[in-house]
Amino acid sequence: MRFRPKKQNVDNVDVTPMIDMVFILLIFFMVTTTFVKDMKLDLNRPSAASASKASSKVVRVYIDSSNEIYIDNQPVKLWAVQSKLRDLLRDSVEKSVLVISDTTIPVETLIDVVDECRQSGAKDVAVSTTKEIG
Repeated sequence: MRFRPKKQNVDNVDVTPMIDMVFILLIFFMVTTTFVKDMKLDLNRPSAASASKASSKVVRVYIDSSNEIYIDNQPVKLWAVQSKLRDLLRDSVEKSVLVISDTTIPVETLIDVVDECRQSGAKDVAVSTTKEIG
């Protein structure tokens, strides 16, 4: 008496290797992709009649409408502005700072930030206007 081997069902497809490949590709793309976070601040800058273009080598300090201060696209508290700028200006040749502010911020906040910039060792501290292109 001979036993015939049972026919295997072709309906069952093993998807485990495909899932493994999908995860390997996912990990590959996650590792090779660079994530860039853009600085997206909506600022209404004041205007001035005697505006000029700023150099691209200056350190920029942003103050938004909610009185948040940003240096190098990172939020910074007022008490930490001086030390952060001192570190950035240490390698700079020009030692210039450009303060870009919103029109709705209090003048006291702008003065405090400009004072912190001057105390950090900046030779030139300028305030940006709407006509400034840079």
